[in-house]
Amino acid sequence: MASEDSDFRSKKALKTEVGEKCRKIMLSSGTIQMILDSATLGQLDYFSSVISHELVLREHTRRARYIKKATFPVLKTFEGYDFNGIVFPKLLDKEEMLSLKFISQKKVLVWYGGCGSGKTHACTALGIMACKQDYKVKFTTVGQLVSRLSEAKFDGTLEKMFTELSHLDLLCLDELCYIPIDRESAQLLFRVISESYERKALIITTNLPFNEWGKFFTDEQLAAAIIDRIVHYGHLINTGDRDWRLEHSLMKDQPAMR
Repeated sequence: MASEDSDFRSKKALKTEVGEKCRKIMLSSGTIQMILDSATLGQLDYFSSVISHELVLREHTRRARYIKKATFPVLKTFEGYDFNGIVFPKLLDKEEMLSLKFISQKKVLVWYGGCGSGKTHACTALGIMACKQDYKVKFTTVGQLVSRLSEAKFDGTLEKMFTELSHLDLLCLDELCYIPIDRESAQLLFRVISESYERKALIITTNLPFNEWGKFFTDEQLAAAIIDRIVHYGHLINTGDRDWRLEHSLMKDQPAMR
């Protein structure tokens, strides 16, 4: 009698498990009920393992698709990344950043520092981590973005592009303030940042302090408006002026050019 009670409880638990997994793979309620009503304990156990395998495959495929759609220039991780010398703000330490809570909180990370100090690497690694946690991500340099925005405005697809951006969880804007842009491009970029405000997370990399952004946007008021939206929910991470690429260059020990 005790063995029968144990088998009943096992089958009941297995039915619950199989039912939940069937719903995850979008089987119809009628098919799910047929399985639960007719399958033996052994069949339920086998069916559960098959669905688990399918769910894992779908997860890997989905996340690979997210990474591809994000258009990272190269794939990077934090394995071997040197955090020495990187200064985090008081309200965001390394562990908090790596938890990716800033994405669900719709906050902004600004990676600021000199050329080769690891800003783009970190931005990419965080973006890939986000894809692997089922966040929708887009990576682009600011130059590429404003060029596409200008083209979209010219061919009448600008609103479609903004709709696509609105579906993101994280937008990675690399190389802000590297190349000056005209007023129209600056206004389009302002709209991107403004429409991201409190709606999605941003990661921005830049080599210029905020007080020099006006030169990049060719408009001090526009720069101030952009900075205002970034700073409100933003964290500034300072990578310093250490040139990591130069330190690890194959040419560093070779004779200087004359």
